[in-house]
Amino acid sequence: MLTSRKAAAPHANRLLGCWHARLRATSTSSPTYFAGYRLSLYRAHKPIEFVYFIETGVGSLVNTMANGQAAEVGTIGNEGVVGLPIMLGDDRAPTSVYVQVPGAGLRIKATLFKKELERSISMRAVMLRYAHAFFNQVAQSAACNQFHSLEQRCCRWMLMTHDRMKSDEFLLTQEFLAMMLGVQRTGVSAAAGGLQRAGLIRYKRGNVTILDRRALIKRSCECYGVSKKEFDRLLGDRAMRTGRSGRM
Repeated sequence: MLTSRKAAAPHANRLLGCWHARLRATSTSSPTYFAGYRLSLYRAHKPIEFVYFIETGVGSLVNTMANGQAAEVGTIGNEGVVGLPIMLGDDRAPTSVYVQVPGAGLRIKATLFKKELERSISMRAVMLRYAHAFFNQVAQSAACNQFHSLEQRCCRWMLMTHDRMKSDEFLLTQEFLAMMLGVQRTGVSAAAGGLQRAGLIRYKRGNVTILDRRALIKRSCECYGVSKKEFDRLLGDRAMRTGRSGRM
């Protein structure tokens, strides 16, 4: 049975909710919509011009080899920010970020974002917590790819995407699923087909509908729960209140 999800809060991004008024005042629009699938948010080895706080949708951190083959190494949604190199004192990265699932968010010029970080101790503290959580996610994904089955990993990525959306239905193409899971599209078809036959999802023409989330969690590996608990520990309500309690 399909269960409706609650609509996202006005400030659905965990980080954005702390300093919404201040960051909104420095934003270039209200909000910026990432309408295009595979829209580039920043490119490898190129200056990062904007920082994005995604409120709905998913960004994909992609590493491309010299021969053109690409693999996803991390994802960013409403728990984080696209543009970590800026926060860490750099203006570019060897990776690229593309829109994996279209959505909406806030776009801020990188130069203005850096100034806000310099002004706010509490903002820097919370952003560093996010960087820690994100790097933990990347490390967990590396172990997951090594030890867990294709079906388990497929369930994990679908659950992570579902967490970041307002709806049980979202765009998730075979191309990106294959990149996420590090397999050929035939492997994606087999894994998604098995989940569909089991009644957990409906998958048609790149659109996923989550039908049985509880069963999907049961079929997923431990990595989904591990990453979620770590994000909640570092960026949950208590952690965020602690981050905001410092001097601005």
